[in-house]
Amino acid sequence: MAYSQLQKIETKIHIKASAKQFYDVFCNRPHHIANMSPQKVKSIQIHKGEWGTEGSIISWNYTHEGDLLEHYKSFKFNLQVTPKKNGSVMQFAMEFEKQENHIPDPHNFMQWGVELSKNIDTQLIKEHN
Repeated sequence: MAYSQLQKIETKIHIKASAKQFYDVFCNRPHHIANMSPQKVKSIQIHKGEWGTEGSIISWNYTHEGDLLEHYKSFKFNLQVTPKKNGSVMQFAMEFEKQENHIPDPHNFMQWGVELSKNIDTQLIKEHN
């Protein structure tokens, strides 16, 4: 029997880069992420629109075991970066709906996102020093 309840997991981390730097990478030049963290992201391609414009269609080819949609009916990853005096705080939130009740929560994919963000943070600090 299918299990259809929307669930959510969250975590926060502190980074050294500014919120503005992260916004620039994720919105205006996400295709650079594959160079910043090649062990996590193989490529990012634009299929429609332009980098940095709303409504653009972008696909990510990332390295993670398994197909998320095999286990989850829906999967949404939200990232919020808040400026602080020294760096920023990143809040990750994942909303998901499991295909079956016995499917584990996607903590491993959350960890993948945290590690990716730390890799990007390291590269942004190197770029700006």
